[in-house]
Amino acid sequence: MYEGQERRANPISEEQLEAIAERAAERALEKVYEQIGRSVVKKALWFIGAGVLALAAWLAGKGQL
Repeated sequence: MYEGQERRANPISEEQLEAIAERAAERALEKVYEQIGRSVVKKALWFIGAGVLALAAWLAGKGQL
């Protein structure tokens, strides 16, 4: 860690640094949850589509479609 004289005009306080880090962590977590949600929805739609196709093939095999 740098031990020399502070060269920044307005050094930020420990509280400000903590607030910035907390806000950045919250935003990162929101993005992770968003990506997880998109993945779950995409997989659910794939399963629904496969189910509809299987049902259509089954009905066509029975002569009802």
